[in-house]
Amino acid sequence: MPNELIRLHDVSVGYEGRTVLNHLGFAVEEGEFLALLGPNGAGKTTLLRGLLGLLPVLGGRIEYHFDRAATPPGYVPQRETLDPIFPLTALEVVLMGTYARLRPLRHAGRRERTRAAECLGQVGLDAVAARPFWSLSGGQKQRVLIARALASEPRLLLLDEPTAGVDPGAAAVIMDVLFRLNRDQALTAVLVTHQIRLVRPLAQAVIWVDGGTAIKGPTAEMLAPERILDVFGAPATG
Repeated sequence: MPNELIRLHDVSVGYEGRTVLNHLGFAVEEGEFLALLGPNGAGKTTLLRGLLGLLPVLGGRIEYHFDRAATPPGYVPQRETLDPIFPLTALEVVLMGTYARLRPLRHAGRRERTRAAECLGQVGLDAVAARPFWSLSGGQKQRVLIARALASEPRLLLLDEPTAGVDPGAAAVIMDVLFRLNRDQALTAVLVTHQIRLVRPLAQAVIWVDGGTAIKGPTAEMLAPERILDVFGAPATG
């Protein structure tokens, strides 16, 4: 039986005391590739931030079966822009991910730089290590942010629409990177996306967010044509 990394017990999450999602009860299991889907504005990002611990739980409790201080979750935001006036290279951006494991007042050293370079290699971007982050394409930037998340050596990777705003070819490359990380390293991934076509063949399970709550189930069941038609009013093609 897979081990649980996170278990939600009748959880409510929201902002400034306003509940967005209620009565959440499911587990994220070790080694899962989990898609977090639902209509616009349903609360997908809210749930992701709740899992990260960035939002306070308004009810119930979230049980973590790993040490978040020793092994912090990796987080990939939807997009990140760094001002060109601070010309950080791709490698330097990835190096930021190692800071989570550094003791206070300790600077990144050879081990951390080696780790950052390895993570760039894992996402296929060795060749851009010395290039300014701002000069990269949208797809390359997202892969650098994935590498930054990997640099903290997480057991859990949480991604907020990593393929948003990039062309179809770049989106396919990003999904291939995530699939290989999950398959080869058993890295648990929770992915917010609108692109059902991309995640359908990869995700083992889906968390469907809609109507103020979220339900987890097998991919084939949660992405059945009748469910998609009911929610979106048309067959899912994207």
